[in-house]
Amino acid sequence: MTDRRGRPLRDLRISITDRCNLRCRYCMPREHFGAAHSYIDRADLLTFEEITRLATQFVSLGVRKIRLTGGEPLLRRGVEDLVRMLARLPGVDLAMTTNGVLLPSMAERLAAAGLRRVTVSLDSLDDAVFRALADTAVPVRRVLDGIDAAARAGLTPVKVNMVVKRGVNDDSVLGMVERFRGTGHIVRFIEFMDVGATNEWRLGEVLPAGEIVRVIDDRYPLEPLGATHPGEVATRYRFRDGSGEIGVIGSVTRPFCGTCTRARLSAEGKVHTCLFSSGGTDLRALLRSGASDVDLRSAVAGLWRARDDRYSDLRGTLPRSEPVEMSYIGG
Repeated sequence: MTDRRGRPLRDLRISITDRCNLRCRYCMPREHFGAAHSYIDRADLLTFEEITRLATQFVSLGVRKIRLTGGEPLLRRGVEDLVRMLARLPGVDLAMTTNGVLLPSMAERLAAAGLRRVTVSLDSLDDAVFRALADTAVPVRRVLDGIDAAARAGLTPVKVNMVVKRGVNDDSVLGMVERFRGTGHIVRFIEFMDVGATNEWRLGEVLPAGEIVRVIDDRYPLEPLGATHPGEVATRYRFRDGSGEIGVIGSVTRPFCGTCTRARLSAEGKVHTCLFSSGGTDLRALLRSGASDVDLRSAVAGLWRARDDRYSDLRGTLPRSEPVEMSYIGG
């Protein structure tokens, strides 16, 4: 099954909460997500059984990779139970993206439940820079402890995502490289993106993927690697000395819309066919109105076949109405 541009459905990202314990400036700035912010009512969140039922239909239509996201997914009580339920789906690579703060105490349980890998967000090794970007008192050491715990639990290779903003944390790029070279972990440098309406995105704050690669290559020579699978969003490079690899995700300067195979399910059951979506299609209403599995599968298939999204290809040429926040739809 393919969409209108011939792209198959292969990846499903499931946001299981819109809550987070950090206030990253590019995602949930505190002035918009402070004490007065209204989160999704708990009764409106998909239950674990509903998530699993929908995921089953996506798998029947071709999904082979499921990633749990948020908000911060480890804030969802009993998340290891959901992992256990999804891990039973046949032929599925189950992963999670987390800020790592709660991983030290949860990594073993997640691995035992069937989680295979984690991606951890970490935007600098410098405490002052990290705390300013994440607007938190949590130290970098806590996140590093989470990465170490994930590695001990076998959730490997750990991918470490760093969002790079020019003039903010771009001088942390080489430090990240030096910290993780030779560890088996993979750092992925992500261009600052215009997701949502609250992160005050400016094109001038984007450090292009090509420039990131040049900075690293000047110190630690790189050579390109091929994609590990169709639809991979990161451009991969390995260190010529054999000490590992990095990735760069250039949604702004190197759009990959043409090979995007991802669907996104929000915590309240809306399907979004693009990270930069301005709206979603409500499947929770179908679920709770007694729809059959055939009805659900037909709804998902219809959405995907009608899909024509290519926001990054067209960035700046089309108006966006009510863009969805990253904390709602997942990264």
